[in-house]
Amino acid sequence: MRILVVEDERRLAARIAEGLRDQGMAVDVSHDGADALEKVEISGGYDILVLDRDLPGRSGDEVCAELAGRPDAPMILMLTALSGTDDRVDGLTLGADDYLGKPFSFAELTLRVQSLGRRRGSHGVTLVRGDLTVDTLRRTVHRAGRPVVLTAKEFAVLRLLLAADGAVLSHEELLERAWDENADPFTNTVRVTVNRLRRKLGPPDVIETLVGSGYRITR
Repeated sequence: MRILVVEDERRLAARIAEGLRDQGMAVDVSHDGADALEKVEISGGYDILVLDRDLPGRSGDEVCAELAGRPDAPMILMLTALSGTDDRVDGLTLGADDYLGKPFSFAELTLRVQSLGRRRGSHGVTLVRGDLTVDTLRRTVHRAGRPVVLTAKEFAVLRLLLAADGAVLSHEELLERAWDENADPFTNTVRVTVNRLRRKLGPPDVIETLVGSGYRITR
């Protein structure tokens, strides 16, 4: 999943981002509402916004109201100190998909983000290609019935390739969607990750490299 954390408390934003990255998610960070809207418009592709209500520039309420209802809008989890019943009702009325008050348990935040990902429709399914099966909810992989243990990034890349259903994903697309905006576009991390995936999945090879174009699942 690709997440945008919108939080003006920089230390808190960094901790949230780090924790979600440890769960295998690609996370970008914004510190004000106007910048968050610009990131959504320019970058696109976010599955979830973790959104504070009290933001400089444009408030979280404005961001939520502007994005809610768009056909391609990310799911929105409001994360805020305004945690009374009336506040929750206001946030959900604006179009938020979930609402979590501060202070919060990071374990609960992670579960809520994962739940929103499943509701979005593409993260709680079983992907099958030939003898390769990926359960995206339980985060398990089997090849010809054999369990395959993957790192978070390996799993993310494999899920993206399978979800593309044979379409080619470029180095840049994989880097953007499985890592985050701070990833070095000239790094070889995608190639290294794909090569590790190939070794772990074993023969016959299910990932095809198209020189100059990218990668796709072939079987």
